[in-house]
Amino acid sequence: MPYKEKEIEKLYYSISEVAKQFGVATSLIRFWETEFDILKPRKTQKGNRLYTKKDIENFRLIYHLVKEKGYTLDGAKKKLKEKDNETISDHAEIISRLKNIRKFLETMYNEL
Repeated sequence: MPYKEKEIEKLYYSISEVAKQFGVATSLIRFWETEFDILKPRKTQKGNRLYTKKDIENFRLIYHLVKEKGYTLDGAKKKLKEKDNETISDHAEIISRLKNIRKFLETMYNEL
């Protein structure tokens, strides 16, 4: 059995990496930081933002509500304060996984 090397996971991601992951501009991420209290990335001495997995998950929730569900910023804030955040995160995660599966299937189809 061949040796499978473990994939290295980063602890912190830069704002450009997060923007690329979601296909948005870095200015949108900075703007949502000011609008939503749950987005609190660490900052270096130079002021560079460092995002953890938790920050990215919070951004994914906001992205799901605003961009995919069509909520206004105020509506998304109210929805995040409600007690059913777990269902919102579950829906967002399901959509994310389905998108990854679709991307994989499209890649497989194109290679045929």
